[in-house]
Amino acid sequence: MNQISKMPKIEMISTGDEVLYGQIIDTNATWLSQLLFEEGITITSRYTVGDNLEQLIHTFKQRSLVNDIIIINGGLGPTSDDLTAEAAAKANNESLTLNHDWLLKIEHYFTSRGKTMPSSNIKQAMLPESASLIDNPIGTACGFKMEINNCLLFFTPGVPSEFKEMVQNSILLEITQRLPPFDKKLCYRLTTMGRTESDLATEIEAKIDIPDDIIIGYRAAMPMIELKLTGPESQKDKMDELWSKIKVIVSSNFLFEGVLSQQDTFGLAQLVSRLLLDKNLTIAVIEQQSAGIVGSQLFESAAPLVKSEILPLLLEDPKSYCLQILKHNHADIVLGLVNFREKNSEFTLLIATSKQVWQCNLKYTGRLQNRQTERKIFCAIALDALRRYLLNMPIIGPNVWLEVIA
Repeated sequence: MNQISKMPKIEMISTGDEVLYGQIIDTNATWLSQLLFEEGITITSRYTVGDNLEQLIHTFKQRSLVNDIIIINGGLGPTSDDLTAEAAAKANNESLTLNHDWLLKIEHYFTSRGKTMPSSNIKQAMLPESASLIDNPIGTACGFKMEINNCLLFFTPGVPSEFKEMVQNSILLEITQRLPPFDKKLCYRLTTMGRTESDLATEIEAKIDIPDDIIIGYRAAMPMIELKLTGPESQKDKMDELWSKIKVIVSSNFLFEGVLSQQDTFGLAQLVSRLLLDKNLTIAVIEQQSAGIVGSQLFESAAPLVKSEILPLLLEDPKSYCLQILKHNHADIVLGLVNFREKNSEFTLLIATSKQVWQCNLKYTGRLQNRQTERKIFCAIALDALRRYLLNMPIIGPNVWLEVIA
């Protein structure tokens, strides 16, 4: 297989009815796109097809005509709905043959665990005649590669851990070896809260001249906006200059730089947890409308959390309640998000220590959201207030969706 003379068209095909019908989220496709992007390689398209033999055959034939490399994920298991290997063989007008080396490995997989290999697993050693095996050190589904219509196809198992192992240790290296010399891409990221996507874009694009080969992008994940600056590595000095200007523009609404997490507000919880650990401070959380999400995210981020409580009722004296929590749990800080009034979207935010209690009544003025998004919004407001407190900043920052009542 020769090196490709131009940047190739690379596609990922995800297989399986459960993926096609949205019964599971295609995390493998997201992970692969991100991994390749970080390596300076761009996936040009993604495609999903169900567990239908004729449709799979047609897809492999048709997509191999318009791509240089395809990574196919799923359908390599031992059951009757695992059709990928058979479809690959028929798409290339060949038969399946038994790979004896892989059959021995499957048998060893079971005997080493004190089990007998079911006869159905023999299917996982049946590969297209022209296929070359790709090792799977942690499962029974081997991967394989073959050419159809001069397109190189990699076939991988759907189990995420097995898929990632195969891509990182085999497939990625082979793809990069086949690519022509190229200018690797850089991607700078930061996350803001309190301004709209259009507002940020209008100001940034009015104040900064962005070259054609550098792209600024925006991703909205209410209540946060992620900014990305992407460009060729050869333009690093220019990108650094632009990035400094962008950070000045968003400074009042800046949360964090880089990617702490793919789960939006969870990245903010990770940042707050680090601040608490650095300052050797323990925290207790009481919340109402956010329904435990603040405490849950801090716990998952390994914060020094000593108590997390969900209150079903309004508090007549929130300050006194926070001080009780502080004393009884020997906490250094109590974060409270309570007394939500659904009629007018008002709520109370508190941060209490042994020296002072800061309380503010706030009103959410943004458009109505579903309950899940609403919880994320209030969680982000609370965590940002705590972040700002720990950094000795004004506790409530500029926010177009938030009004300070008292």
